[in-house]
Amino acid sequence: MIVVKFGGTSVQDAEAIGRAANIVSGRLDRQPVVIVSALGGATNALIAIGEQAAKGHLIGALRGVEELRARHLRECEALLKDSDSSAEIAAELSATFDELASLAEALSVLGHATPRSFDKIAASGEELSAQLVAAFFQLKGIPAEYVDARRVFITDSAFTAAEPQPDLIAERARELVQPLIDDGKVPILGGFIGSNEQGLTTTLGRGGSDYSASLLGAALKASSIEIWTDVDGMLTADPRVVQGAQLIEEIRFDEASELASFGAKVLHPNTIAPAVRLGIPVFVYNSRKPGGKGTRITFDAPRRAVSAIAGKSGITVVRVSAAKMLFAHGFLKRVFEIFDKNGTSVDVVATSEVSVSVTVDDPSTLESLLGDLRQLGDVSVERERAIVAVVGAGISDESQAMGRAIAALAGIKVHMMSLSATAINLTVILDADDLNEAMVRLHNEFFASGMNA
Repeated sequence: MIVVKFGGTSVQDAEAIGRAANIVSGRLDRQPVVIVSALGGATNALIAIGEQAAKGHLIGALRGVEELRARHLRECEALLKDSDSSAEIAAELSATFDELASLAEALSVLGHATPRSFDKIAASGEELSAQLVAAFFQLKGIPAEYVDARRVFITDSAFTAAEPQPDLIAERARELVQPLIDDGKVPILGGFIGSNEQGLTTTLGRGGSDYSASLLGAALKASSIEIWTDVDGMLTADPRVVQGAQLIEEIRFDEASELASFGAKVLHPNTIAPAVRLGIPVFVYNSRKPGGKGTRITFDAPRRAVSAIAGKSGITVVRVSAAKMLFAHGFLKRVFEIFDKNGTSVDVVATSEVSVSVTVDDPSTLESLLGDLRQLGDVSVERERAIVAVVGAGISDESQAMGRAIAALAGIKVHMMSLSATAINLTVILDADDLNEAMVRLHNEFFASGMNA
């Protein structure tokens, strides 16, 4: 059994859904379970509807509902045409949009929206997509069966960023999905969405559809998980920044996780964690080029000094200076308890004799965080920074690799540098304006003449 996941661009319209059907048809002998995202751009549109409604802009919100309704019905007509199921599916889709319009009206009256409300709105995209895809697959002779993902993906109640409950998910998967597989069916579920134990709709956060695929793969002990997207696989750098970025045909789990965390857009950072625990290989393919090699993510990929370069901007550096306290017992614990209290995650940490510096990429809690940190000492903030990461399982094995990376950045101001605890990621903090130049230089250093030149 395999899990096949299609991202938003891979189900964005009738043509894309047709390609997805062909891909699944070629895998029926492997007992596929299919996870789909919302139609490309639909989730952003749904969130915008919620925001407009909460601000009292009801006309704009309802206009957004009708635009999405028209889009989905247009794709429904293109896919199902005059089939027996066309009118029924169109009515089901339209009923969902009627509910959305009613919810928008309610939020407009209230004048605000809770995270729970946003989850209810955002979840509609995957619900609509999964129903549409299942109906089309059936028309194409694929024995598809729509399964409401909210009945399978049980989470806690942290709306908009819910934490999955793996044991409950495994139990529900055995009850609701495995029997369909055993009966020769192809279950179709929306990714990204779930529910708490009380049955209230939740979401796993942006990028959560990939996470759903990995969770379901782990729950059903799949032989592999396939992520179908709009790029050829994982690349040695972001092709929008670096010309000549190369396909990585095989990469290790830990390297892929690091790249996802430090800016690689192909995978959500949490995507492969459930697969890693069970050693389930993950493949990344381009749905527009289904015959491509793609990328295989597994434990036994080659161990290279450098596998890829990643980068992300929008980084803030926070420094806490307290000369008399830095190395006092419990000081660092108190610092990170404050980050935990404010729900702020940290990417990179560096200490000196008189200060501790950390990077954060979400400034939403910064004001509260800084207020708490000032109780410990002097606090300074550096904005408009960026992280460039040189990732390779063998970077610490080959002494020249780190030296080459540092030399490649000559003339670029470096604010912090750190080798990860797992010794597979050399991270460098620099000015945001220097990020692209740094990525190009590093890529040229290690990949100009082929993999690990």
